[in-house]
Amino acid sequence: AAPDADMAAFGEAAPYLRKTEKERIEAQNKPFDAKTCVFVVHAKESYVKGKIESKDAGKVTVKTEGGEVNQIFSMNPPKYDKIEDMAMMTHLH
Repeated sequence: AAPDADMAAFGEAAPYLRKTEKERIEAQNKPFDAKTCVFVVHAKESYVKGKIESKDAGKVTVKTEGGEVNQIFSMNPPKYDKIEDMAMMTHLH
């Protein structure tokens, strides 16, 4: 079911386009460190979430869900997941 009447037009796709109020509140309260949370290029998934563990002499160690790390990108806080106005986002990739 769509979270509101506006989303009914999108049918089955609606849950992927907008979070429910409960999901929005959970995302607002989820711990997030903009200095360590990053996206990492992944061969099969395009991008996966990663966390910077250390920086030393130009090398960055990132813990990911799997895969080789060649390039990292800054991540937006969870509260921006499925945001409708992308102008609100800090990072656009």
